Amino acid sequence: MGIKESSIILTARSGRAALNHRLELLGLKFGKEELDDIYHRFLLLADKKKEINDEDIRILSGEVFRGEKSLKLELLQVTCGRSAIPVATVGIRINGEVHTSTASGNGPIDASFTAVRHLISKTVHLEEFLIQAITKGSDDLGKVHIQVEHEGRTYYGFSANTDIITASVEAFIDAIAKIK
Repeated sequence: MGIKESSIILTARSGRAALNHRLELLGLKFGKEELDDIYHRFLLLADKKKEINDEDIRILSGEVFRGEKSLKLELLQVTCGRSAIPVATVGIRINGEVHTSTASGNGPIDASFTAVRHLISKTVHLEEFLIQAITKGSDDLGKVHIQVEHEGRTYYGFSANTDIITASVEAFIDAIAKIK
């Protein structure tokens, strides 16, 4: 009928085989362990949004290649609002051990970044901070690209999440983790 490919929508009820089929249509092939990891994150995302699109799947599958990092966000709690002082508590796994810090700031992201800075031993300057919606809708993934400077060198961080504050902190930590 002139349709070149299936337009089956993936949801929380989609199985591992459906996800694997969509990955293959996107030209991505994974072993059983990698597929299990992607499927686990797929289910977590599918619980947050109604439908999972190809861009979501690409981002989920790309996380497989990130491997174990020296820094990883374990906890993020933010309080903010019109009549509240923005405060963030951040817990970061640093070389296997979780450290926490609480800080205030000009907004929830500034408070979160300040808390992260308290936990790291490096001085970093935020050079660029870009938030992008991957597709339309309030339940879709937000993509965050961050550029930081440390001792004259530039480092880039990336994350995507349905929670833009979480994505921002993960991207900030991703950039810092690349500093040697």
